[in-house]
Amino acid sequence: MPYHHFKGNNLGRSDKIQALILREILDSEVSNEERENSVEWELKHSSSCIQISRILAEKRSLDKEMAEVIAALHDIAVIRSGSYEKHAQKGSEIAREILGNSEEFSGEEIDEICEAISLHSDKLRESGKPYAELIKDADVFDCSLYGGVTYDDKEQDIRRAYFERINKVRKELGLPLKAGWNE
Repeated sequence: MPYHHFKGNNLGRSDKIQALILREILDSEVSNEERENSVEWELKHSSSCIQISRILAEKRSLDKEMAEVIAALHDIAVIRSGSYEKHAQKGSEIAREILGNSEEFSGEEIDEICEAISLHSDKLRESGKPYAELIKDADVFDCSLYGGVTYDDKEQDIRRAYFERINKVRKELGLPLKAGWNE
């Protein structure tokens, strides 16, 4: 069967969640002026994090479908509100509702997905949770790929944690370390 490109009734459960997120972004009533980042950014970041998460999941021998769902939902609170304030915790609650309503995920899967989402903003501490670390890494790595990103708005210890994560992912993927990001 050829790839469906998100059309038809035979979408897998991860594809359904990804399509839902894209529709939420495109149909948002929160204007760009009210958002901390634009709708365009949310589209790019969501899609990029999903792709990066697939790659990292394969590299780390983790379930790609779980990684896709976590990546798709990791910023759901921002997508809905436009604000990053406590978005990881708020997003975890929203994701739990979405996944429960889908009736396609087990309670154990929902717990694991929501835990990763709730932990993804804490880039300073290693959680020991493979999916939480994966989305933390995918999140900062994606942001690092855009021109002009410096993380100057972060405190020094947080910026250092970001740089360490970014360079760890670059090394894992066989990419050169980013100059100046190894402070």
